[in-house]
Amino acid sequence: MIDIAGILMENISYVLLITLGGMLISFSVHFVPVGGAPAAMAQATGIGTGTVQLAAGAGLTGLITAGTVMQVSDSLPLIIAAGAVGAMIMMSVTMIVGTWVYVYGVGVPPASAKVKYDPITKDRQDLYVSQGTEGHGLPTVSYVSGVIGGLLGGGGGALVYYALMSAGLDTGIAMANLVGLASVFAVGIFFVNAVIPSYNIGGTIEGFHDPKFKKWPKAVFSSLIATFMCALVAVLTIGGL
Repeated sequence: MIDIAGILMENISYVLLITLGGMLISFSVHFVPVGGAPAAMAQATGIGTGTVQLAAGAGLTGLITAGTVMQVSDSLPLIIAAGAVGAMIMMSVTMIVGTWVYVYGVGVPPASAKVKYDPITKDRQDLYVSQGTEGHGLPTVSYVSGVIGGLLGGGGGALVYYALMSAGLDTGIAMANLVGLASVFAVGIFFVNAVIPSYNIGGTIEGFHDPKFKKWPKAVFSSLIATFMCALVAVLTIGGL
């Protein structure tokens, strides 16, 4: 006899896990120091590319590391930790290489125009900001903020992937097909939750010390609604196969 109530409760738990993961992803984007095109010309603090690209890159790296760990363990904390560490490494490497380019290639010191003193090192910033720019490079506070963003985004992405894989394990679908479906849905959910906060940020952000960071509740609430709808479709699709 099929336990309809048990299956329903399981699917609801998967939907809630995916929704939580999407909210973590949305929140994480506000930590990532994004400078866009101005940063590429050393006229703004952050990494010289867009919010969505950075968030997606961190998320995809987190999904890969989480998926690798899932092959040998079904421990949720371990899977989330693997996703978080993978995304943190990706963000750290991206930011340190970007810093090398700014310092040794462009010839500018990492300095923020949003704060007079770096909140972490307490070093003075305004003396080193070039005239006519909004800062340049990746000062310590932005670097630390980016690592935190990777942790939250990678952990959220791993949570989404775990829930999607778990939803399809008992359906009889081939493992290769299940991995493909879960990955497609996870990447889609990640992009949705990267785009929403990018509109909220409006271009560039230096990290958790930036005044724009205070806007995060709006994006996270919007992501709650959007991810919940995505989670319903994903769980019904994968779980119903």
